[in-house]
Amino acid sequence: MSGLLGRLGGWCAGHGRAVLALWVIVAVGLMGGSLALGSPVSNDVSIPGSDAQRAHDLMRDGFGPGFDAGGTVQILLYSADKPLTSPLRRGAIDESVANIRRLPYVEEAEAGPSASTEIGVITVRLSGAKASEVSGEIVAAAAPARELGIEIVPAGSSSPADKEIKTGPSEIVGVLCALLVLVLAFGTLVAALVPILSALVSVAAGLGLIGLLGHVADVPKQAGIMATMIGLGVGIDYALFLTSRYRKLLADGLPVHEAVRRTTASSGGAVVFAGGTVIIALSALMLGGFPLLQTLGWITGLSVVFAVLTSVTFVPALLGVLGPRINSLRVLGRRAAAGGSEGSGGGWSRLAFWVARRPWQVLLGSVLALGLLSAPALALKLGPLDNGYSDQGTPARRAYELMQTGFGPGANGPLIVVAEGTGNVAKVRAAVEDVPGIARVTPGKANTERDAVLLQAIPDYAPSDPRVQDVVRDVRALALPGVDVHVGGEAAALADAGTRISERTPLVIGVVVLLSALLLLFAFRAPVVAFKAALMNLVSLGAAFGALALVFSFGLGSRLVGLDPPHSGSMLVEYFFAVPIDSYVPLMLFAVLFGLSMDYEVFLLTAVRQAYLRHGDNRRAVAEGLGSTGRVITSAALIMVAVFVAFIAYPDPLVKVFGVGLAVAIAVDATIIRGFLVPATMVLLGRANWWCPRWLDRLLPNLSVEGHEEDDAPAPPRVLEEAGAGRR
Repeated sequence: MSGLLGRLGGWCAGHGRAVLALWVIVAVGLMGGSLALGSPVSNDVSIPGSDAQRAHDLMRDGFGPGFDAGGTVQILLYSADKPLTSPLRRGAIDESVANIRRLPYVEEAEAGPSASTEIGVITVRLSGAKASEVSGEIVAAAAPARELGIEIVPAGSSSPADKEIKTGPSEIVGVLCALLVLVLAFGTLVAALVPILSALVSVAAGLGLIGLLGHVADVPKQAGIMATMIGLGVGIDYALFLTSRYRKLLADGLPVHEAVRRTTASSGGAVVFAGGTVIIALSALMLGGFPLLQTLGWITGLSVVFAVLTSVTFVPALLGVLGPRINSLRVLGRRAAAGGSEGSGGGWSRLAFWVARRPWQVLLGSVLALGLLSAPALALKLGPLDNGYSDQGTPARRAYELMQTGFGPGANGPLIVVAEGTGNVAKVRAAVEDVPGIARVTPGKANTERDAVLLQAIPDYAPSDPRVQDVVRDVRALALPGVDVHVGGEAAALADAGTRISERTPLVIGVVVLLSALLLLFAFRAPVVAFKAALMNLVSLGAAFGALALVFSFGLGSRLVGLDPPHSGSMLVEYFFAVPIDSYVPLMLFAVLFGLSMDYEVFLLTAVRQAYLRHGDNRRAVAEGLGSTGRVITSAALIMVAVFVAFIAYPDPLVKVFGVGLAVAIAVDATIIRGFLVPATMVLLGRANWWCPRWLDRLLPNLSVEGHEEDDAPAPPRVLEEAGAGRR
C-alpha cells in the first residue's frame, strides 16, 4: 500500500495546481448545490418492529396522514396583557384559524384554550404535507392574532429554520484555536495553514454532499454539525501528520517531489489505516437497530472519507506547489523546526526513556488514574432529552414552557394510543384514564372498518421524566379482552429505542473491536499489538463517560456548558441539575471515540515498529517511538480538544454532550493512555509485541503502513524474523 500511496502522492505533487483546482471545484460545487437546493433535515425516530412503530403505522393507515406525528402542527398563543377570551382577541384567533383552514394542505384546524386564559393553542392536522415544510406558512396565516399583540410560537420548533442547526461561531473559534496550535508547533504561518486549508476543503465538500443527501434520505438535524466536528478534527490532524513528515524529509535534503512521495507513502499509509478504523467504528452503528443512529453513523463517516481523500491528494498537491516555501513567514522570530513536531529530542524523549525505565510504576499509576476518572460513569443517567433543556430564548424552549404552563408538563409529550380489535372508544378511553400517571385522555376516534380506536393520552410527567416510561409500559399492559393496545409518540419511541440499543450494544462493541483489531493486524502483522491496541482504546471511553456523568448526571457544571434547567421553583435545581442523556448517545460516542483513539495508536505504533525493525531492541524502540511522535500527537490532540470544546457553545444539548465527551476522551487518550499506559505495557511485553506465527504471517496480506523500507536501512534478518515479518 505504501508504494501505491507514494505513486499517488508523487503524481499529485507533479500536477499540484490541477489537483488543487479540482478539489476547489468539487467543494464549491457541492456546497453551492446544497445552498441553492436547500438542506432538508428530519429527526425521524421510527424503530422498525417496535410497538411505537406499530402504533404509528396503524394511526397513519387507519386514520389518515393528519393523525401522524409528522402531519400535525401546534401553534401556541400567549397574551400577557389581556385574556385570550376577550371578544377582540377571540375574534382575531377565529380569523387566524379560518386563514389556516384555507391552506390547501390543511385537513382540520381548531383553537383550544388552556386552564390559563393567557395561553391557548391552535392544532392543525395536515394532509399530504410535512409539518417541518409548512409550519412557517401556517404561522404566517395567524397574522390577525399577531397584529393584536398575541405571541405566536410553533410548538416543537417545527419550522425548517429551527430544525436545522446553523454553522457559524463555533467553527470559527475551533479553526482559530487549531491555527494557533499549528503555528506554535511548526513555527511558520505557511506550514500552519496547510492543515487548515485541507480541513476546510474537506469539510465544505462533506457538508455540501450531506445537504444534497437530505433530498433523498432522512438526515437528522445534528448530522451536519456532527460531521463538521469530526471532519475538522481529523482533517486537521491527518494533514498535520503529513506536513510534519514532509518538513523533516525536506530538512534532510530530499528534493521536493521525492519528499512528498515518501511522505504520502509513510504518513499517508498511517492516515488511511487510521481513517479506516474510524469508518469501521461508525459503520458498525448500522447494527444498532435504530435508524436515527444508523444515519448519524454513516453520514459522520462521510466526513472522515473526505478527510482521508484530501490528506492523500490535496495535501501532497499543496506541498508540491509550495516546495521549500513551506517554511516561510516565521512567527515571532522563532526558528522553524525542521522536523515540525517529529524531532527526536526534547521533553517527550526524556519522558519516553523515563517511562521505559520504570514500566511497572507507570502502569499501576495510569490504571489508578483512569479508574478514578471512570468511576462516575457508573451513575450515568440515560433518558430522553426534551425541549425543556433547549437554549433560553429559542422558539423550542418558549413553546415548551408555554405548553407546560397552560396544559401541564405531559402535554409536551402526549402518548398516541391505538387499540386494535375494538371500535368501542368509551371502553378504551376509560381503561387508559385509570392508568396511574395519566392526567387526561382526549375523546378519541374510532375506525369501524379497521376495528381500531385512536386517542391521545396526556401523562402527568414531562417527556424527559423517567416515570413516563413506566406509564407507557402500564398502558401497553392493559388487559382488554380481544384488544391489543399499542402506544406511540416521541416518548414511547425513545423508550423503545433505548431497549433496542441496549440489546444491540454488545454486538456493536464486539464488531468494532474485532474489525479494528483485524485492521491493525493487517497493518503491523503482530497479533498481540493489534488486539491489545483495540482493547486499550476502550479505556478512554471510561474517562469520557465519567466526565459526562459528572457534568450532566450529577449536574456539576451543566450550567457552565450553557444548559438552562427547566423552571421548577427550586434553587437547588436552578444551580445543580441533572440532564438526561439520550440512550443512543453512549453507543454513538463509543464508535466515534474508538475510531479517533485508534488514530494516535496507529501513529505511535508506526514509529515504534520502524525503530524496532532497525535495531531489534524493544525497550529502546518504545522510547524512541514515543519520543519522536509525542509532540505531534500532543499537537493533534490539542487541536481536536479545541475544536470539540468550541462546539459546546452550540444551543443543541446533544452537541454539548458530544463536545464534552469527545474533548475529555481525546485529552485523556493523548496523555495518560498514549503517553504512559501504552508505552509501559509495550515495554513489559517485550518481543511478544511483534510475535507472529509463521502460518499467520503467510496468510496475512502484505500491507505496509509504515513505508519504512524507502526511508531507512533494511533491518537485520534476525530482527525481521523475530518480528514475524520475514515476507516484508
